[in-house]
Amino acid sequence: MIREYVLNKDTNLKFEFLDSVDSTNTLAKLRAKEGADEGYIVIASHQTAGRGRLGRSFSSPDGTGIYMSIILKPALSPEKTVLITTAAAVAVSQAIEELSGKQTQIKWVNDILINGKKVCGILTEGSIDPQSKNLDFAVLGIGINVFRPKNDFCDEIKDIAGAVFDKYNEEIKTNLILKIIENFFYYYKVIEEKTFFDYYKEKCFVIGKKVNIIKNGKIISNGEVLDLTRDFSLMIRKESGETEKLSSGEISIRTI
Repeated sequence: MIREYVLNKDTNLKFEFLDSVDSTNTLAKLRAKEGADEGYIVIASHQTAGRGRLGRSFSSPDGTGIYMSIILKPALSPEKTVLITTAAAVAVSQAIEELSGKQTQIKWVNDILINGKKVCGILTEGSIDPQSKNLDFAVLGIGINVFRPKNDFCDEIKDIAGAVFDKYNEEIKTNLILKIIENFFYYYKVIEEKTFFDYYKEKCFVIGKKVNIIKNGKIISNGEVLDLTRDFSLMIRKESGETEKLSSGEISIRTI
């Protein structure tokens, strides 16, 4: 089906399929350094060392998820890689809603949730050209819990992880891959126009919430999220009354 899609759409996409790999992002970065073009996509059924943001591991059960990395070569400065992550979040959210009928939310900056449970994580990694200081290439990694594992998620994440579909169906997984790719490249072609901003903001459920700001695993301050800026930063009013712009890092929702 994927081969037919590529032929029918007349795209320059190339796919590498693997039963298992340590990390699709790691392999995609290697392929980029070997000279692979933009649009080279690595897809695996299983990851033995999947990675998330901030150096965390990403659970990748065999056969139940989508583990995919896309090589990109955008004319962007490194600080604008957030546009890749946020465009991908919108692409995934829209694809999930279209194919499953379920409502999604986006947790700033890179997680997709259904009913409060994380079903997708996104990791963008870049290589900087030492001369131009722009991106030499970027690798967009997308990991989705498409189905619930037969023996459920591991104890570490079973309370926070969810799945998109209730019953296993290989065709729907393929359709989800193709829809995400189609959605993403639609936005990517004009990425600096940020045509996906309004949708992202609408789905970004942290706006109006009280949050903890976390650095190196520790809560360093807290406050209320007032808004999302056009560069996808959060405007936060801290308890002191001071307003802070948070452009990177980690937050958690305060329960009290």
